[in-house]
Amino acid sequence: MREVYRKYSSGADETTALADISVTLARGSFTAVMGPSGSGKSTFLHCAAGLDRPTSGNVRLGDTDLDRLSQNRLTRLRRERVGFVFQEYNLLSALTVQDNITMPLRLSGRPVDREWAELVTRRVGIDQWLRRRPTQLSGGQQQRVAIARALIARPDAVFADEPTGALDSHTGGQVLALLREVVTDLGQTVLMVTHDSAAAAHADEVLFLTDGKLADRLAAPTAEAVAERMSRLGRA
Repeated sequence: MREVYRKYSSGADETTALADISVTLARGSFTAVMGPSGSGKSTFLHCAAGLDRPTSGNVRLGDTDLDRLSQNRLTRLRRERVGFVFQEYNLLSALTVQDNITMPLRLSGRPVDREWAELVTRRVGIDQWLRRRPTQLSGGQQQRVAIARALIARPDAVFADEPTGALDSHTGGQVLALLREVVTDLGQTVLMVTHDSAAAAHADEVLFLTDGKLADRLAAPTAEAVAERMSRLGRA
């Protein structure tokens, strides 16, 4: 992202959700984004993932300039090169776990790489649930299915918006350890928005936003260091 601004207008009023954001995320890295409520965290993720277009500035995914893509090409890029993990899971209850996972490939008309699918489902620990429906799984198990679905198309990056927000602390910890594993073992790139200092501590780096601006960043974070930085932002 280079000099990204995102402004929203409502009548005569204008709100700046992002202001002059410039940041590069390395391939194979795990980055967390934190900040007070209304700091621009979700807007940051949506612009980075191509879900929202910046008012000005430039967003690139690998060698692709998202700003130059038509809406149809941007939709295709999100389907083929981006994985999403949300707090709500967004699984289809009428489909089996296996069909939920492979849906992104079917929508794009791509064949399922059985070897890769087996590796992904085994790595995220859901290979024994493939014939079940989402309603037969716990919240943590459903989130594992959502992570497998995000990985199935071998995306350039996975974007996670509060992926543990609906989970208890133990199950959330397991899901975060899984995201850490897919970065370390599979070379995946993950960008995660969170409000939880312990969750952010699983990342390689934490970006702190306030009032739509990049206020700070912390490498090799610990939960204590993240909480201290967040406290400092609250006093600023």
